[in-house]
Formats: sequence, structure tokens, C-alpha cells
Amino acid sequence: MKIVITGAAGFLGRKLTRALLRAEGPLAGFDRPLRELVAADLQAPPETGDPRFRGVSCDIGDPSAVAALVEGADLVFHLAAIVSADAEADFDRGMRVNLDGTRHLLEALRAGGRCPRLVFASSVAVYGGTLPDPVTDDTHLTPRTSYGTQKAVGELLVNDYSRKGYIDGRSLRLPTIVVRAGKPNLAASTFASSVIREPLAGERAVCPVAPETAMYLLSPRRVVAAFLHAAGLPAEAFGDWRSVVLPGLTVTVGEMLETLRRVAGEEVAARVRFAPDPRIQAIVAGWPARFAAERGRALGFSADADFEEILRAHMEDELGGRIG
Repeated sequence: MKIVITGAAGFLGRKLTRALLRAEGPLAGFDRPLRELVAADLQAPPETGDPRFRGVSCDIGDPSAVAALVEGADLVFHLAAIVSADAEADFDRGMRVNLDGTRHLLEALRAGGRCPRLVFASSVAVYGGTLPDPVTDDTHLTPRTSYGTQKAVGELLVNDYSRKGYIDGRSLRLPTIVVRAGKPNLAASTFASSVIREPLAGERAVCPVAPETAMYLLSPRRVVAAFLHAAGLPAEAFGDWRSVVLPGLTVTVGEMLETLRRVAGEEVAARVRFAPDPRIQAIVAGWPARFAAERGRALGFSADADFEEILRAHMEDELGGRIG
């Protein structure tokens, strides 16, 4: 089988690539083993040494490039996106990548006539404004950012293309993913990883929101497992609605830092200082922090047990268990 990942050079794309290449035998839900894994991004991801792997450069905003990318694909993981604060600051770029790029991908899959399976990385940013506490599976989409709007439209398109039989799609509404490896990005939520990642690496970090700010989180380990689980679920498991909120963990920034202090020590936790940024605080405050996620659990998705599990997973996966 042929698998395509868009946004494969990103943090989650790299982890998903490794997980797919490590898997033995056919992926759950498929009867053929992996023959080719095409990892695409603006800059081609580096080679892995696995003969099944092919890294390619692809602009998701270019319809002809997207059509060539997904030709013959059996399964597509659509992760390519402009992150939240960047999409808010550059409206045209956000629309070109997050909305037009998704439409180009869906049209290319439709034209292929194979009804491939598609896993779309959406976001809980599709919700905003005044919301029930917790948000339930029946809560209407009320995005308050361009990024959230683009993801919401993407979900509706995935649902309709699935209804028409052009694809077998499923959209996962991702919580904030913590702890991301690498450097800070332009996402409004980037600080949630920075206040853990940098102190553990021996560096200082700035937190732009108040300690009582609550966030809905999921670890990289759990989200990669969710991508693979979603790919293996049959279409009938989703019914008429192909979107699902992933179960996550609600934690305040203060609780995150207290866990850091308990696990890594006072010296490490002291590397974080608070410097309020009203713009970031307003964006993050507009995101819901509590979800029931009953449908996601019923479909077999799971959250991290607590924030310590998230913290220790990062230390094991990215730091070899060491603290800088």
C-alpha cells in the first residue's frame, strides 16, 4: 500500500513517519503491508535509509503538485498547516495553505477515483467564544480565529467528500500538543512546550499567560497513536459525522510548572519567568479547556493519565532521560 503524509517535516509528521516505518506487517484496518511511504513538505524531509521511504518537496497550495503527490495513494495523513498565530497574522497565507491546500488535496483524491482513506489533523480551535463547560460532542463549531475557521471548513469538506464516496475521511480535533521538540514556532500555544522543553534543556523560558490559564493537552505519543488508530477504524465506526474530539487532559499552566518542579527540581522550574502578553492571553483564553470527548473514548482513543506522564514521555523520547 502507498501512504502519503503532508506536513511530514514537522514535529508530528516526523514522529508519524518513524512509527509507520517501524510497524510490522499490514497497518491495522488494511490487508496489505506498506510498500511506499511518501513524506511531503515544502522542503523534502531527509532520507531515512528505508527503501520504502520517499521524501518529496510539495507546495500544498499548488493543485498540480498535490495531484502528483497523492496519485495511487491508499492512505493519506493530512498534517500540513499554517499554525494559529501565523494564520491570524497572515490571512492570505493561512487561507492558501489551510483551506485551499485542503481543497486541492480532496479534489486530487476525488479525481483519482480510488476512495482512499484520509486522516485530517483538525483542532479544538474550531470552538470559541461562549461555550458549555465541558464542551460536548454536540457543541456547535464556533471558531473565533482564522485558523479555527479554516480547520472547521476543512472538516466540513472531509465530511461531504466522504458522504459522496470520494474518500473515506476522518477528522481528529487535536488538543494542544505538549511537549513539542525543537524550537518555538509561531503557534499561539508554543509557550506551553517552551516552559517545559527549555528548562529541561538548561535554558530559560518566558510564559506569556497567567498561571491559572487552563489548557487542553495531549502528548506527542498519544497523538501519533491516535493517527494510527484513526487510520485503522472502519468507515461505519464514524457513521454520518466524520469528526471526533480526541480525549485530552485539562491542566493549568501553574499545575504544569508545579509538576516540572516536582519531577525536575526547583532549579529547573526557576528557569521560567512570567511576562504577560495580552495578545497571546486573549487567543488562548478563547480556546475551550474542558471537553467531555465521550465519542472519542467510545471509538477507542485515549488521553494521557496526568501531566507527569506527558513530562516523563518527553524526557524519555527527546532527552534520553537526562535533565540539562
